[in-house]
Amino acid sequence: MNNDKVIVAENLTKKFGDFVAVDNISFTVSRGEIFGFLGANGAGKTTAMRMLCGLSRPTSGRAETAGFDIRTQSEQVKRHIGYMSQKFSLYGDLTVCENMRLFGGIYGMSRSRIKAKSNEVMHELGLWDERNMMVEQLPLGWKQKLAFALAILHEPEIVFLDEPTGGVDPVTRRSFWEQIYMAADRGTTIFVTTHYMDEAEYCDRISVMVDGRIAALDTPTALKQHFGANSLYDVFYSLARDAKRN
Repeated sequence: MNNDKVIVAENLTKKFGDFVAVDNISFTVSRGEIFGFLGANGAGKTTAMRMLCGLSRPTSGRAETAGFDIRTQSEQVKRHIGYMSQKFSLYGDLTVCENMRLFGGIYGMSRSRIKAKSNEVMHELGLWDERNMMVEQLPLGWKQKLAFALAILHEPEIVFLDEPTGGVDPVTRRSFWEQIYMAADRGTTIFVTTHYMDEAEYCDRISVMVDGRIAALDTPTALKQHFGANSLYDVFYSLARDAKRN
């Protein structure tokens, strides 16, 4: 795999019986890129992301994530990525620090590295004063910060973010994207799904999935020019309005 390409998908397909969830998609993602993966509900984007994370085997086609084959080296894939879901996989009955230690251990980090990296991340994200607070007591925006901190704790090459800002206010969403920029500036590749078109504008490139296929892929500016649209919402609507899936 090209060292600059940390994700390479070639004719990637996933079927469930006769239903084709992901239909022969091909694309690449470069190191340090913020790549937006858009699509209406049922378009196949979550299924595609699960394959790229090594969590689901493709029916056909191939892909490499962080240089590892998703079909034959799924465990290596998992060790080189971070993942944050829209529901935040946090333990509410543990403190912020305890969540850090738990996830660091899951990632195979040494105790000394967990301590050093946890302190660094908590200071960087403004979580230091809340380090001994139970997670269930944190406001939603702070939980979001913590979930992102846990996803990058082990310094993965790629972070997959599955609709990470659902349910938070616009100010908090903007603050979260500032954290994404910081991670990308350090060379971390960001692969993000979102339903917010203003967030899609922050991405270096975006793809739009419709009925399991990639209907468009380019920079936000280029897509708006191509479709003669004033906004990405107009681009998305023009592509998704004829989708057969709900």
